[in-house]
Formats: sequence, structure tokens, C-alpha cells
Amino acid sequence: MLVGALTRRCAAAGGFATVLVKGDEISGAILLQTLEKGREQGLFERVPDYAGGYRLVRCGPDTEKGQEAMAQYLARRRGSDPDLWVIELDIADAERFAAETIC
Repeated sequence: MLVGALTRRCAAAGGFATVLVKGDEISGAILLQTLEKGREQGLFERVPDYAGGYRLVRCGPDTEKGQEAMAQYLARRRGSDPDLWVIELDIADAERFAAETIC
């Protein structure tokens, strides 16, 4: 399971990862809320690419809009996709780290 691999690898590298919302293990999309030393870095979604693999795409509100905008976005996404996983990842260069693990 990709989410389990991501959380274990993050912990082994000295970071912190937690499942904020558990989705469907087979069909659930993965949304990453990335932080670095507790500072919001943005949201990324794992999406299929044209080469048959996957990549991470920035999504959601700009980090400067604050936690309320982020919470509203996540609530809308969960409302339209109940299978969605939401993972919080706090590690240096979280986007690169996640891409190496789940893409």
C-alpha cells in the first residue's frame, strides 16, 4: 500500500507523516498536505500522467490564504470524493520526497 510505504519511509528519514483522512485502499486518490518544520508548503495530488506513470500536481488554495481556506478545500474534496486519502507530510523537500516514494 502506497500510503503505508510513504508514512514508514518518512519516519525512517526523520520526518513526520500521518493519515488525516483514510480513503479507499484500492481506488482512493492521494492528496498530500506538505509541511516543512511545521510551515505549510502546499497541497499535492497524485495523478496519472501521459506516460502511464504518476506525478504530483499542486492543487488547492495558495498557502498564504490560511488554514481556513485549506480546510474548506479539503472538505469540498472529501464531499465529492469519499474515497480520497489525505496525508500530512512534514519533512524537508516533501514534494520531492513523496514523488520518489509514490510516483
